[in-house]
Amino acid sequence: MLNKIIEDYLILEPADIDLQRSPLRVGIKEETFVLGTFNPGMERLPNGNIVLMVRVAEAITNNPESKEHSYIRWDSKSGFVLEKLSYDDLDRSDPRKFIYKHNLNKTYCLTSFSWLLPVELNSSASEIVEIHYNKAIIPTNEYQEYGIEDARITKIDETYYMTACAVSSLRHSTVLYKSGNGLDYEYLGVILDHQNKDMVLFAEKVDDFYYALTRPIGDHYFYSKTNFVGPTIQMSKSPDLIHWAPVEEFKMRIYKKFGDIMKVGGGAPPIKYKDSWLVLFHTANQKSNVGMYNTSYMLLDFANPSIIKEVDLLTPFLSSNPELTNHLDEIKYMDDVVFTTGAIIDKESIVIASGELDLCCRITKMMI
Repeated sequence: MLNKIIEDYLILEPADIDLQRSPLRVGIKEETFVLGTFNPGMERLPNGNIVLMVRVAEAITNNPESKEHSYIRWDSKSGFVLEKLSYDDLDRSDPRKFIYKHNLNKTYCLTSFSWLLPVELNSSASEIVEIHYNKAIIPTNEYQEYGIEDARITKIDETYYMTACAVSSLRHSTVLYKSGNGLDYEYLGVILDHQNKDMVLFAEKVDDFYYALTRPIGDHYFYSKTNFVGPTIQMSKSPDLIHWAPVEEFKMRIYKKFGDIMKVGGGAPPIKYKDSWLVLFHTANQKSNVGMYNTSYMLLDFANPSIIKEVDLLTPFLSSNPELTNHLDEIKYMDDVVFTTGAIIDKESIVIASGELDLCCRITKMMI
């Protein structure tokens, strides 16, 4: 199987973002900073270049002596607005999100607001050609009240389809966009409702149906003697990319023999590899509040993707590379996290796009 890295580097860091061109400048006058530029969707453009759809997590620069957390919210009437919560009301043990203490149901408050930024690379993904601030994707619907996260792009025939996670007080859901050129996207709405994220689309229909890997999550799981229970990968199919039904034959289980893996979920959209679908997905192991995130792989049958031909959860396919981020020690807020969100075949190698430490965009090339 693929495992020989031939190139491994960061392509985009927080310092590369011009905050004066951030879409949040319309409404938010307070000082902000980029918490991270990470988890990029990836596809090849018609001109041969590569687009990264980067998640930009932008946060208010809070006074360390303040007793309140200032955060950004998008309002359907007012646009981007500033809100505040008392630190006394928040559990702040996770650097990515806080837990509001006073609701019966577990309620989160995000430390940053995420929007999507198309970054065009050259054909080999070795350098940035242009950052398309004028094509940034921001909320247009109340379901995106707290931002848009973790885009995945799949080109089906001649159309680019992009799934992303929308966050709001109404629901945590998957939304769909489409584009004819890979840079300008039209919002199509919610396609997977409450608590379903990390949706990745297959690049071809199977028996006249679109297929996707999904990840339903929630607070209620039921005991299994042999399996770890928690967030895992499921499969769905659709006649039109809008209405989805589970593929009951697909079973991706986390057996207890795999050790301390606490959850798995979609990573890059499946790509054709020899006679199979190659799926790069994430695993999270027990470590602190965030966990240790690695990339694993599985091979699905090309004609019937509900059949798992091969899967390896014990040996990471890709792990975090501390050497890449040594120069960023002052702004790091976690360790041991790589989150793969894009992959394409390029001649005799596979080009992989990942978020490194929820901080930077990482490009890894492996021999085929």
